[in-house]
Parts: sequence; C-alpha cells; structure tokens
Amino acid sequence: MLKTTTALMTATTLLAAPAFAGNVQEPVAEPVIATPVAPPAPTSPNWTGFYGGGQIGYGDVDTSAAGVEGDGLIGGVIAGYDYDFGNNWVVGAGLDYDFADIDLGGAASLEEVFRAKARAGYKIGNGLLYGTGGYAWADTDTFGDDDGYFVGAGYEHMVTENVSLGGEVLYHQFDDFGTSGADVDATTVQARASFRF
Repeated sequence: MLKTTTALMTATTLLAAPAFAGNVQEPVAEPVIATPVAPPAPTSPNWTGFYGGGQIGYGDVDTSAAGVEGDGLIGGVIAGYDYDFGNNWVVGAGLDYDFADIDLGGAASLEEVFRAKARAGYKIGNGLLYGTGGYAWADTDTFGDDDGYFVGAGYEHMVTENVSLGGEVLYHQFDDFGTSGADVDATTVQARASFRF
C-alpha cells in the first residue's frame, strides 16, 4: 500500500509540475497603439443671409467737358443678400445709396449715387474676394441725373459671425449725362462695414 501511495504522489507531482512552471512576475500586457485622430478641417464662415451696413470713401469724377471734374468724400448705406454654395463660391445681390458733395469745377456738384448690384466671389479663409457690377444712377445739382453702369471688385472679411469689414473699388460710366451732353466716368474707393443677419 505504501508503494502504491508513493507512486500515486509521484505521478501527481509530475503531472502538476507544468502548472507551476514559469515566471513569478505578472504577465506584461501588449501595448495598445492609439490611432491618431486627424484634427477637424478648418471651415470658412457661411455667407448665406441678409446684411446691412455703411460705407465711406473717396470718389473721383471726370467728364468729357473741359474743366468739369472733381473729387471728394462719398459714403452711404448698403444692404443685400448673399448665398453660399458651400464649395467656396458665393453669389449675391445688393443695393448701395451714397451721399456726396463733389464739386465738379464750379459747373455742378455730384450729390448722390444709387447702385443695384450683383456680385460673385470666392472664399479665402474668413474672407471673400469678389467681382461686382450692375446698374448705377447719379444725380447732380445743375446737370440733372442719369443712368449708367458700374463694374468693380472688392474684398470682405468676417470679423465675427455677424460682422464683416471690407473694401471695394468701382468704376462708373454715364454716357451723355443729363442736360450736360458730356460723358461722365467716376471711380470710387470705399471701406465697408456690414452686420449680417
């Protein structure tokens, strides 16, 4: 019986030995490699919506009549609507009304300018670089008023979600202006500020 018990214990010990083999330290977990998360792509502001504001700047008026020309301060109010296509292109329409007191060599004085405009532009970050053109109407104190057209370009930058600042250069053409019989061209350079709704 003793021999059987000894043999049984030896067999049990030999079979259990692999269970106790190995290192006494805790197993080391495999490192987890985190996939880097790409930062979100920068987004430009959405220009869709109505806006209103003001502009002020300089106007230079020249005519085909000798000595009838002048320059001076011009400024007024602006309003319009832009549509952002979401692919960096923006189109819009607007109205400008400017007051002026530009003396045209003592012969007349330019008093006001109205514009109905279309514009199309490309977004650059928080800014919009655009071209514009449309209908223009101008009024003087002695030569009456006349219809014409204008073309130009500008840049507008979103300062906050609702406020934009910019500048615009426009060239105006009026053929056979009012009672003067002279052709008139005018260039305006203006700074603009808008509140966007």
